[in-house]
Amino acid sequence: MMANDPIASLISLLARLPGVGERTAARLTFHVLEGDAEYAAALGRALATIHDEVTRCELCGNYGAESRCSICQDPRRDESTICLVAKVPDLIALEALGSFRGRYHILHGLLAPLDGIGPDQLPLDALQRRITDEKVKEIIVATPLNVEGEATALYVADVLSASPVRVSRIAAGVPHGGELEFTDQVTLGRALEDRRAVR
Repeated sequence: MMANDPIASLISLLARLPGVGERTAARLTFHVLEGDAEYAAALGRALATIHDEVTRCELCGNYGAESRCSICQDPRRDESTICLVAKVPDLIALEALGSFRGRYHILHGLLAPLDGIGPDQLPLDALQRRITDEKVKEIIVATPLNVEGEATALYVADVLSASPVRVSRIAAGVPHGGELEFTDQVTLGRALEDRRAVR
């Protein structure tokens, strides 16, 4: 790659985005190049100012343009229930369901000692303050069902063990339409453990 090649430079930058390989980065680059110059300028401005215009919510850690996100500002949300998630895209996925009406707390990471993420990097002090200030009754731990997510869930439960708040964990099981023979053993085992009565 030549140092003064703007196309190669943009491809290289886009390829660093998660889920974007070299081919997709090249396709995006040429899409922008062959499109409207105004769009390219607007895209550049949006990228250049995103860190200045977006902040983390002072309560839950969600991203937004104000000190408190729209979910924390919504008086219709149930403040007695907080769903604990690892990152903002997890919140977005849960919100897309449209069934959870509580509030959230975003960790912005999971326990991963090999990556240098220990308990001190997780905002659990802020969560404990919210439990007191907002009269929280239940924390739903919705971290991923992997090693880091399970370790984080156990740690959170341990930290909150002295609190009167109920700590629950999202259930794991066979996905809708999934075949048992293709389901991994951990998921299948959890599905059996978390079984419930059929009425």
